[in-house]
Formats: sequence, C-alpha cells, structure tokens
Amino acid sequence: MAARQPVPTVFRQLLGDAGVVEPGDASAAYLAERRGLFADRSVAAVVRPGSTDEVAAVLRQSATDGLAVIPQGGNTGLCGGAAPGTNTEGTIVLSLERLNTIRAVDAENFSLTAEAGCTLSAVQQAAAAVDRLFPLSYAAEADCQIGGNLATNAGGMNVLRYGNARELALGLEVVLADGQVWDGLRALRKDNSGYDLRDLFIGAEGTLGIITAATLRLYPAVRERATCIVGLDDVASAVALFARLRAESGDTITSCELMGRMPLETAIAYAPDCHEPLPAQHPWYLLVELSSSARDGDLARRLERALAESRDGVGDYRIASNADQATDFWRLRNRIPEAQKSAGASIKNDISVPIADMPAFLQAASEAVIARCEGVRICAFGHIGDGNIHFNLTQPAGMEPSVFLAQWERLTQAVHDVVMGFRGSFAAEHGVGQLKPGEVARLKDPVEQSLMRSLKAALDPDNRLNPGKVVPPGPS
Repeated sequence: MAARQPVPTVFRQLLGDAGVVEPGDASAAYLAERRGLFADRSVAAVVRPGSTDEVAAVLRQSATDGLAVIPQGGNTGLCGGAAPGTNTEGTIVLSLERLNTIRAVDAENFSLTAEAGCTLSAVQQAAAAVDRLFPLSYAAEADCQIGGNLATNAGGMNVLRYGNARELALGLEVVLADGQVWDGLRALRKDNSGYDLRDLFIGAEGTLGIITAATLRLYPAVRERATCIVGLDDVASAVALFARLRAESGDTITSCELMGRMPLETAIAYAPDCHEPLPAQHPWYLLVELSSSARDGDLARRLERALAESRDGVGDYRIASNADQATDFWRLRNRIPEAQKSAGASIKNDISVPIADMPAFLQAASEAVIARCEGVRICAFGHIGDGNIHFNLTQPAGMEPSVFLAQWERLTQAVHDVVMGFRGSFAAEHGVGQLKPGEVARLKDPVEQSLMRSLKAALDPDNRLNPGKVVPPGPS
C-alpha cells in the first residue's frame, strides 16, 4: 500500500500552489486570534480555494480523509469561532479570502451578489458605485468578510434601522459537509415555497455549512445626516430620550449609542484624537445619528426641536454642524475598545436585554460584579437603540492583571445570570464560537439545545464542520 501523502500535498494537488499556505510565518496570520484567547495552536494545513467548486472539492477530500474543517473569513471575530480548537490534529483551516468577486449588482432590484471573501468595505463600495447603500457597518469593515459577517449574523452600528446581517441577506450559496452545493442565490423578497434554509446557515458560524456567496439587500443612498451627542443624568433618561427622538424624528434614527462616563474618559485619556464633547461632564452620554435618503429631510431641525423639548435628565448637547464634527463624536465611541486595553486587563461581555430593562440591568449587573470584585471599573457602552450593550469590566486600580483575569469565569457568569433574569442574550452580536458553548449548555432551554444538536447531526453527522463551536455537547 502506498504511503499516505502529507495533508498539504493532497490539497496542493487539488488547488495548486496558490491554494495552500506553507507552514511557519506564512500561516501565522491564519492561526492567530484577535483577542489572544486561543493562541499557539497549529493545524494540518491552511487552504485557500479560489472558487465554490474548489471549496466543494476541499470538503469532499476532507470527508474522505476524516479531516475537520475550520472556515475562516477575515479572522476578525472575538469569540474564537474561526480559530483552531484544542484538538487540532487532523484539522485544516479553510480561508475564503480568494472568493472575492462581486458577481452582480442590480440597482433596480436593490440587490447585490458577492462571494464570501469580499470585504465588507468592498461590498459597501460596490453598492455606492450604483448610488445604493449596503448598511452593515462596524469598525473592522476594511478587514472582515461578508461570509464571516453572515456566519456570525454580525450587527454593528446600524442594526436599529436596517437589522442584523440576517435581515440584509436575500439568498445564499452554501457548500455542505459532504461537498454538495446548495444554490439559494435568489434575489426575492417573497418566497414561501418551503423551509427558509437560508436562516439555518446565517449565525451558525460555519457549523452547518460554508457560505460561499450571498445575494444582499441594498437601500437608497443616504442624502442627509444629523448627528448629536447628549449629556444625561442616568440611563433611564437615555431610554426615554431615545423613545422621544424616535417618534419626533419620523423614525429616521440610524444609530443610538450609549456611553458611560468611565469609557468616555478612557477614550479621552488614551486616544490623542479624542476630546471632551461637552462643556460639562455627565454620568452618561447618548450619541444619536439620523439619516434620510431624501434631500430635504430637515433632520437637524427635527433633532434640535426634540432635544430642546426634552427636559428630565437631559443636560447639555451638541448637534454636529458639519461632517468633521460628526466624525469627532463617532471617534469617541469607536476608540473605546482599543483605549480600554491601555487602561488595564479587561473582561468583556456582549449582551442584550429589552431596551426598557436597560436601566435595571445595568444597576443589577454592576452590583453583582462589584460584590465579587471590589474596585472593578465598569466600562459600559454600546447600541442601546437595539438593546445591545458591551458590559465590559476593567481591572481595579493597583490589581495585577493576572489576578483580575483569573476571575473571568465567575464575573462573566454573574453578568450572564443577571442577563437571563431579564430574558436577554449573553451573545448579542459577537456569536458563541468556542468561548461560550459552556454558557449555551448552562443557560439555554434544554429543548432549544436538543434542537441545535439535531440540526448539527442532520447536516454534519460526522461533526467535521467547525467542531467544538456554538453547539454544546449532548448530555453524557
């Protein structure tokens, strides 16, 4: 019997030299993980198919050889969903970066078809070239890829107005575990001809199939924006102001971001291009942006009127008079995650609760973590308009980072327990990956867990697609 060929050699025969990344420095970027939680792991090969047919060939070969497959987009995720797991023997990383073609743009149908490896910014630019908007947007858009956005059901800044990635997808092309290709690239708004298979794969993080292309929903281009930052006494005032602004603005709010004083101070302290936005300091801030595709939306006037008539809990405010001022406001919000690293070790929580429950959640969660770690600094900020807050924790002043990070599990569980008390989610927009399957097992309804395992077994019976991610193991 002939000796079995090394895994890289097998795939080089299938894909050519461009389709396989050599071990060592060349493959390091594919094995890294943005938060450094799942580092120092290797795989049998890193492959880069250049077409859907080649993705199918890789999965067929992997099935024959019994290899596990980790699909990877831009590798910008925060929960380890695209990183190798603990058992990397017999595992390959399948990068989709070479599937980077915009296949079609249909301005009249307000749709666009892109391959999975197209960066989010490339999709935005293709839409803008025909005077259309693809509204998915967040900080990593120059690096993240649309396949990964869909696989994680990415959120971002504009969810309030346009929805998560799921709401922006009309159809998908997916390669299944056995190498079959499902062509669901339909540009339809209405299709009740059977199960909605598309929604099985969006948010599944590559555990049920690998998305290779998507037909996406476009919108009219934005003609006018109005942006403001408001100082507030408390979170209840932020919730009330959001409701008022939404009604008074004709429901034109695109983004509504809450920032506590602590994260704002962190951005100002550690990011040299960030400055105090208002004359006085406030416990909380609301960053609001309105947008319209109309040329005469009169958004700034609507915003001014609604703010002027809002009294309780609302301090001073500023409405951006030009695009540069609006950019300054947004820079404060966008610099927080990076600035938090300079403030010390951090434990990050990506949660959601009903908007009306946000004040009570923040109080209860703050009390829970302070009771367990005296002096912990609470860095709460995020998309309050859709109920998603990043309830991050920064180490107490003077505490060693390792001592603080050793409390990760008990502090995180305390936060998640409070979240579940409000019937919220402990994985609002960053997914589950390999960071949170234990919390899925601990907190999700047993029937829901059973359904997840049944779907996984039906579509990936050998558990080769991104094993160890999202789906908790069954009861022993």
